[in-house]
Amino acid sequence: MSSPTNFTSLSPLTAPTPHHQTMRGVIEQSVVERCEDVDKEKKKRRRPRRSKQNASASATCSSANEMPLEASECLENGGINYGTTSMSYSASKQRGSETNPLGNHGLHKASDVAFTSLPTMCLNEQTLNTEVESINNQHIFPSDPSRRMFSKSCPVPIDYQQSIQSVTNQNIPSPYQDEGFTSRRCFTSHWSIEAVNEALEKGNVFRASFRVNAHNRIEAYCTIEGVKTDVLISGVASQNRAVEGDIVAVKVDPISLWSKMKGSTGFSNNTGLTEDRNLLPDVAFVGDSWKGKNKVDVGFDFDHERSHFLFDEKGSPYEDNASSRENVSQEPMGHYCVNGHHPPVSGPSHFSNMDSLEEICAAIDSFPSKRPTGSVVAIIEKSLRRVAVVGFLSIRQWLSSCGLHKKGAKMNRHYLSPSDGEYIQLTPTDPKLPKMVVPVRGLPNCIKKQLDNGDASVEMELVAAQIIDWGEESSLPLAQVMHIFGRGGEIEPRIAAILFENAILPSEFSPESLSCLPPVPWKVPQEEIERRRDLRNLCIFTIDPSTATDLDDALSVEKLFDGNYRVGVHIADVSYFVLPDGYLDSEAQSRSTSIYLLQRKLPMLPPLLSENLGSLIPGVDRLAFSIFWDINVAGDVVDRWIGRTVINSCCKLSYEHAQGIIDGIFDLEDSKILGNDCPQLHGHFKLPDVIRSVKDLHAISKTLRTNRLNNGALLLDGVEVILLFDENGIPYDSSFSVQKDSNFLVEEFMLLANRTAAEVTSKAFPDNALLRRHPEPNLRKLREFEAFCSKHGLELDTSSSGRFHHSLEQIRGKLKNDTVLFNILLSYASRPMQLATYFCTGDLKENKNSWSHYALAVPLYTHFTSPLRRYPDIIVHRILAAAIEAEELYMKQGAKMRKVKNCGEMRCFTGIHFDKNAAESVEGRKSLSVAASKLQLPCAEILVNVAAYCNERKLASRHAKDGCERLYMWVLLKKKEILLSEARVLGLGPRFMSIYIHKLAIERRIYYDEVEGLTTEWLDATSTLVVNLSINKCSYWRGNQGKYRRVEDVAWVIPPCLKQEADAFEGTVDKWCATSVGRDDVAPMGPSCISESGVSDANEIEPSFFPLTVRTLSTIPVVLHAVGGDDGPLDIGARLYMSSYYG
Repeated sequence: MSSPTNFTSLSPLTAPTPHHQTMRGVIEQSVVERCEDVDKEKKKRRRPRRSKQNASASATCSSANEMPLEASECLENGGINYGTTSMSYSASKQRGSETNPLGNHGLHKASDVAFTSLPTMCLNEQTLNTEVESINNQHIFPSDPSRRMFSKSCPVPIDYQQSIQSVTNQNIPSPYQDEGFTSRRCFTSHWSIEAVNEALEKGNVFRASFRVNAHNRIEAYCTIEGVKTDVLISGVASQNRAVEGDIVAVKVDPISLWSKMKGSTGFSNNTGLTEDRNLLPDVAFVGDSWKGKNKVDVGFDFDHERSHFLFDEKGSPYEDNASSRENVSQEPMGHYCVNGHHPPVSGPSHFSNMDSLEEICAAIDSFPSKRPTGSVVAIIEKSLRRVAVVGFLSIRQWLSSCGLHKKGAKMNRHYLSPSDGEYIQLTPTDPKLPKMVVPVRGLPNCIKKQLDNGDASVEMELVAAQIIDWGEESSLPLAQVMHIFGRGGEIEPRIAAILFENAILPSEFSPESLSCLPPVPWKVPQEEIERRRDLRNLCIFTIDPSTATDLDDALSVEKLFDGNYRVGVHIADVSYFVLPDGYLDSEAQSRSTSIYLLQRKLPMLPPLLSENLGSLIPGVDRLAFSIFWDINVAGDVVDRWIGRTVINSCCKLSYEHAQGIIDGIFDLEDSKILGNDCPQLHGHFKLPDVIRSVKDLHAISKTLRTNRLNNGALLLDGVEVILLFDENGIPYDSSFSVQKDSNFLVEEFMLLANRTAAEVTSKAFPDNALLRRHPEPNLRKLREFEAFCSKHGLELDTSSSGRFHHSLEQIRGKLKNDTVLFNILLSYASRPMQLATYFCTGDLKENKNSWSHYALAVPLYTHFTSPLRRYPDIIVHRILAAAIEAEELYMKQGAKMRKVKNCGEMRCFTGIHFDKNAAESVEGRKSLSVAASKLQLPCAEILVNVAAYCNERKLASRHAKDGCERLYMWVLLKKKEILLSEARVLGLGPRFMSIYIHKLAIERRIYYDEVEGLTTEWLDATSTLVVNLSINKCSYWRGNQGKYRRVEDVAWVIPPCLKQEADAFEGTVDKWCATSVGRDDVAPMGPSCISESGVSDANEIEPSFFPLTVRTLSTIPVVLHAVGGDDGPLDIGARLYMSSYYG
């Protein structure tokens, strides 16, 4: 910890300097903005107390025990205290509170062992220079060897290391140093390393992940391992400078201070399922090369949401996943509470101190309607979000302030340039992050030049920044701008910002990694063919999207003499090319996964390998890892074989080809019906051979799917919104897509292959296998979903995954005429689901029950079938190869040969029956050890880090994918300007309604409180809302001009006569929009429709009339429009589509 601060203050008569006034103004305004919505209800009841506030403004804090109250006062008053602090931007080596006090004693992370090319999700910087060096060493921008970023808007290359050093070495005044104001602390000091470690051991504090509510930033949640309910951290003071994604030490409050659980009384009054739900859709690019490569994960592994409108992970890994989702709305929460949560309710005295995990869990079980609360006492690991901030600079306010100072400077014949100790406010695009201040002196030269010229257009530039200090004396962190992306309303700068936020490398592959690949043209060496099983005379083919190039899986089927079928899954043998500890392996490790964006792909492996040498291209010899099963008519696997092979695919089928065969569009005799779309065949196989194989595989897959569902699997498949792009890569429309039998065909066999690989590797190497687990759903949220269904007359049984699925199927039948509502229910059903994650079996050796996969209802599962795009699959390939190698060594040693009739086919480790005695024998253990050493399998400790890192990268890739989908959805709305649609009301209350727009599969909120000219009546007994226009519009309250919004912000009101004219003559609505809507952020345009979506055309949507009566699940017309761009975060706004004869 830093040494105690020596505060220096001037006499009260000393006037503050212009710099002090500028800095104070920047921060004071931000503090007021941050607290204005939070304390709205409190301020309604608060009487004027100016004299009391002024008196408290000069107070100083005397002890740490007084800090919570003092910090609250500091923030409520909108002020900031300036004092000399050990965390200033001098050459001091003591970083103070922003320095992670536990950095030297924390656990090793993934990159500490095996990864150096990417920053980890949690960083432990010791000093400012160390923090900067960490970024540079991890090659955030490796495309430029000099580590400079070229910006579209700033053509001069920016060396951000030098830029930051200019801040640290030029003695720029700290924002906490202001001689004109009294020193006060807004936060308590973070605990020391020793204190935290001691408290963790005693159970007085708990290690937890910190997540911020995107709707209300001062409300955050912490997930404590072993506690089923998240802990609420309410208020800036309690959060104590923690940032989204930090790992923190949390002190849990006594139960008497716990708050009431939001939504504990059901889904009404803007609580429950409607909380924190301003989410964006899951969309996909039509016909892209990669959509079909999610054939195993989709709908089963809870990696990628595809069947519902949630933008974040399918089933958040957090208790309060509503708070963890990345939303673009910055509206406050829609519940009535004090400081973001309900007032505490007194509890029994025996729960007065929460000093152990058992006491917390017991209290939660005893009082399920209460929410645990607490406060952050230390930051254990810093989030990557601290060094990946994207936002806008508030230039106009700064220029206005500079103008006043410049006048005074001219009078005094002294003028300070913009780089002399001044600060500008930075507003992040992520509402979970706090506003920040940045030193002007540390800005890139191109920005400072624009500032000198008074160019306010800098406000439209999207910038990258990092938090470099946050002292106890300031309510805002200090940040450093690293580079400029470009205009915030353009696609490319936005995509660059998305990649930056998620630490994704858009760079090319290094020459060293490319040198690991063989030269082209290349063919399989003859000695390699001799070591493998030759399958080049087997009818093998791929089924993928028509434009796919990375073909990593193929299928085959043969009918045996006994009536069984031998089905083969053949996966690209990428591990042959990617050798352990090589340059290419390191590159694949650092990337971990391919990133599939709507209009581009960032591959994990070089295209030479992923699209050529390793891809199962038809007509050429390729190396594969094959699994064969002998399957009977009942769908039971009676035998299997696993090994390395060489194959030659006879053709590449698209999903459309396979679906045409399944649907019987053409048969064996008349296969020419495909015409020009007929797949190209290679080798001696004919199209009837392929048709016969597809039909056999389809029949088998149906049996496997039925068996899987009967065994308890849960499916949450639904419609998916897909975007349609023009030749310039701009979205022009959207449509719906559903999975068909051809998708399910491939999916079933990929699932079976993954299950088989998990079974073999976990039994052969029980401490060193890499598996994938999916925990049971969050119980509380599951109960809330049950209550929601029950309220609307729908029976739901969630006692097991199988019964859950069966209940949903019954509801599907009951709602066969209301598919919109059923899709809503499917999205709600996914919300209690937790995230599936990779893990090392040795790490959970004592808790094997946690290995299982809830949605698949299987005890063991892993990823094996996509090594071209997922690094864990390569690891699994190596472990599986080691099991095969050990099996061969064991056979050669002749162990137990007398007891085996057919030694040549003895499969003690990879066969249908695992020989545990052989594995535990001296010969077996030696064989397994030798094989593991030969193939350089990672030890359990390293594998734990590999799993953790891959989980982080997978989450980051999904966030990037979702961010791009959100961006392109915004671009679509921006192009259409307005879009008429029907919406279903999901939640209703006195302040806002939550609606689901089926046309885009998104959820939005419409706030109707405090609107001039609009009256609302909330009937609590029937949960009914009545909205009407006020004939006698009230004027703004004097002194509160900004309090009320216009009707146009909530509803687009069209007179009936103009609606009739608009139906007859196009363009009338345009004129009405231009003259009546009056919105600055919505350009006038007539209604647009989304084609081929199965939804009513926009021209068929009629406006509702005032008064509007709304109940839950009512259908209402709405108008959608794009919000933000050059001036802020991207969002999609929604308004009521209304008509009225009045005003």
